[in-house]
Amino acid sequence: MGKTYKIAVMPGDGTGPEVVEEGVKVLEAAAGKFDFTLDFTEFDYGGDRYLSTGEVLPENAVSELSKHDAIFLGAIGHPDVKPGILEKGILLSLRFALDQYVNLRPVILYPNVETPLKDKGPEDIDFVVVRENTEGLYAGAGGVLKKGTLDEVAVQESINTRKGVERCIRFAFEYARKRNKRKQVTLCGKTNVLTFAFDLWERAFYEVAKEYPDIKTDYAHVDATCMWMVKNPEWFDVIVTDNMFGDIITDLGAMIQGGMGIAAGGNINPDGVSMFEPIGGSAPKYTGKNIINPLAAIGAAQMMMDYLGEPEAAVAIENAIRYVVADKLESLSAGKMGYGTAEVGDLVASAV
Repeated sequence: MGKTYKIAVMPGDGTGPEVVEEGVKVLEAAAGKFDFTLDFTEFDYGGDRYLSTGEVLPENAVSELSKHDAIFLGAIGHPDVKPGILEKGILLSLRFALDQYVNLRPVILYPNVETPLKDKGPEDIDFVVVRENTEGLYAGAGGVLKKGTLDEVAVQESINTRKGVERCIRFAFEYARKRNKRKQVTLCGKTNVLTFAFDLWERAFYEVAKEYPDIKTDYAHVDATCMWMVKNPEWFDVIVTDNMFGDIITDLGAMIQGGMGIAAGGNINPDGVSMFEPIGGSAPKYTGKNIINPLAAIGAAQMMMDYLGEPEAAVAIENAIRYVVADKLESLSAGKMGYGTAEVGDLVASAV
């Protein structure tokens, strides 16, 4: 019998439990085929728990999650909870506490999926964004003075450390080598305006690049990156950038790959516990209707298998997604797929 992996499951809010159920279904199919075992433990962190207890995360949450090999997250976001409470209290807190310093976002256009980009196909849209995940403007540094008055001052500081920047950049170069496609890393920044932060990023980028002579390097301002992602997405292989710019350009990436219903991501600590999730959010208006697209969650499960060192399972799940998208679904949109949520999960699991 193969290895056993302990997986913490956080179904979360809205349609999160529905898509997680299909992801688990596909993971179990892969485990059965490739001779390993998955030990799932569910955690109820999310909006319902917060509304009933007033607690976002219990004190032992990080220590309990740290006992697992990976975390599988459904979605965070509850219509009865003020925006920001759950996102900061759960997602950001766990990213920082578990030192998940890379947000990894593949941008892949699968066959038979519509993209808003004219004359572009799957051969053109296949790149990855490596986003720094624990620093930048999201570190929470800053403050407010004279709040609520005409003299109010709000300061939000971008924190960039040499350690944080370099380890993110190094991950990007290693990932480009592992992908073995164009073998190119593009630094996305704003060196002409953000002269302190991106001077550090740029120096670290080219110093690390010397250790990877087989990898080509490129630089683009963030605004130019957005333009080229639309006009010439085939130029990109691996993009590395800071927390805020990465947050912005990955949503653009999701749109050009067919929408949030297919976009998956990972919050990565290469030496610790990583968390994998669909990008589209909790979509509460679709809760319980069996119409939400589970493929982003299944894609997150596929990323988790790759991270855990089960590449055969990861490839099998990705190929199954490709098959179902290309040959079975009428659309990626909720309610328009031609199948229900559970049926799509069944199709992928069978194809694995």
